[in-house]
Amino acid sequence: MQRQIINLLGQTTRRLVSGQQIRMLSVSSPRQEIFKVQSAEDFDKKVKNSQQPVIVDFFATWCNPCKLLTPRIESIVGEQAGSIKLAKVDIDEHSELALDYDVAAVPVLVVLQNGKEVQRMVGLQDEDKIRAWVAAAVKQAK
Repeated sequence: MQRQIINLLGQTTRRLVSGQQIRMLSVSSPRQEIFKVQSAEDFDKKVKNSQQPVIVDFFATWCNPCKLLTPRIESIVGEQAGSIKLAKVDIDEHSELALDYDVAAVPVLVVLQNGKEVQRMVGLQDEDKIRAWVAAAVKQAK
């Protein structure tokens, strides 16, 4: 048996009842400020044409520093309450974008606003440095 409840935030919560166990699952809307680039056209539409600043995370699935950077940058972007977006670009899938932005090694974070590069950070950094870098990008955009 399954029951569906809409909470005050408009999110759906489902209760799954099986025998004596009750499990609560929360289903929330996807975070629009973090997305994976699907194509060059998608990049142009969501990144280059964005009025809002966008951090482009150039990464590779085989890159261990990239794997360590991902939760850090995603958390910090989430703290910004929608004032900056994060676009994830896999350099193996979109090598032409990596070449266009002179990405020679990963991870690389690039802040774009109105289609122009305004900041760049190369390599794995600690959370405090990333947080300050993101805050500077948000402040510069205002």
